[in-house]
Amino acid sequence: MLNIDNIINKIIHASSEDYLKEIPQECIDMVITSPPYDDLRDYENKTEWNFEVFKKIADELYRIMKNGGVVVWVVGDKTLKGNKSLTSFKQALYFQEIGFNMYDVIIYEKAGSGPPHPNRYFNTFEYMFVLSKGRPKTVNLLRDKPNKWANHTTYAEITRREKDGTLTNKGKKTVNEFGVRTNIWRYANGKGFATKDKIAYQHPAIFPEKLAEDHIRSWSNPGDIILDPFGGSGTTAKAAQRLGRRWILIEAVEDYCKIAEKRLEGITDDTDSHNNAAILGDN
Repeated sequence: MLNIDNIINKIIHASSEDYLKEIPQECIDMVITSPPYDDLRDYENKTEWNFEVFKKIADELYRIMKNGGVVVWVVGDKTLKGNKSLTSFKQALYFQEIGFNMYDVIIYEKAGSGPPHPNRYFNTFEYMFVLSKGRPKTVNLLRDKPNKWANHTTYAEITRREKDGTLTNKGKKTVNEFGVRTNIWRYANGKGFATKDKIAYQHPAIFPEKLAEDHIRSWSNPGDIILDPFGGSGTTAKAAQRLGRRWILIEAVEDYCKIAEKRLEGITDDTDSHNNAAILGDN
């Protein structure tokens, strides 16, 4: 087994199917990733991706997650001949089968969508499955939804129904300026919006930096270890570094590793203690 400290803040050029086996058990605080679901994108040096490979990776993720750790699995479905694959659902059910809790299902709504299909509604979303190994040890709910009645006092007094059926009077409440957001998160996506890093668009499928940041803020604390087993262009690593988390990025395509390395140049964390990213080869 690897010494986890030796791969912190490192870009690993390797296949996750193989490399995850080398990571010690129960050492990862959080995973955020988007796997190469179905065949919606073409990747360089495309490795085999099917449900059997997925299951091996899911099993390893459960093994290496700390108790209370969270996996954010960003995934969509292919439509073939008018039929949705529902691969995302199959994966979600398997995660539950091996012991993960489906703590939340958040919809990633894309502000920019592709060309419309003549016989279907615009497809503008993906699933973000929030999976926990036991009860999440960290929940930092984002409170950025503007309240229409901010700074007003509620008309009636607030009551709470107790277990024995009685009511407890909580008095009146002043409405806060912002409330907890809903479980539909909307992000500007596409070139020029997901990131300002032009080099990132050499990768065919990146998710917005803000999406990664919001999940990392929600389910981890500074100093935690964040893993992306399908690291792509390095969005997760960049967000983690910026937010003062430690990170590990695994990516099978060497060119994408180099893109990630470029994106991480000069990115410092909240404590201004930046470790330069290095690419570790698998051969």
